[in-house]
Amino acid sequence: MGLFDSLFGGGSSDKSVTKQEAFTGILLAAAAADGHIAEEEAQGLWTAIERMKLFANFTPDKFNRMMDTLLKILKKGGADLLVEKCVPALPEELKATAFVNACDIVLADGVVEDEEKALIEKLQKKLEIPGDEAMDIVKIMVIKNRG
Repeated sequence: MGLFDSLFGGGSSDKSVTKQEAFTGILLAAAAADGHIAEEEAQGLWTAIERMKLFANFTPDKFNRMMDTLLKILKKGGADLLVEKCVPALPEELKATAFVNACDIVLADGVVEDEEKALIEKLQKKLEIPGDEAMDIVKIMVIKNRG
């Protein structure tokens, strides 16, 4: 642990990730996988979260604090670090939901970069989504995002 870690955070004292942070972090990682977040990707992230019961008690301030936390992780270590921190905290019943929404976000801007493909493949493995199910999800999201 560095000299300033105890004062400014970091090191091994990182707090655990909540299920809301885990879900949102996975979607944020999908949006940022190619190094930037397109407007369509940000809108897709917001739309997914806005509809979920998981976030029913979130105030705008609480949402903003959560996003600040996740953006710090993203800035520190990129989308891969965000996935590494978030996947273990995601409840089993939300794994497929997170994967579907991540695919939707990646496809939202109409371009799938190599980094985005790699992230979706990584999520498929880490979230333990069977290959045939993952393929069906991707096909459906491609159809959904056409035009």
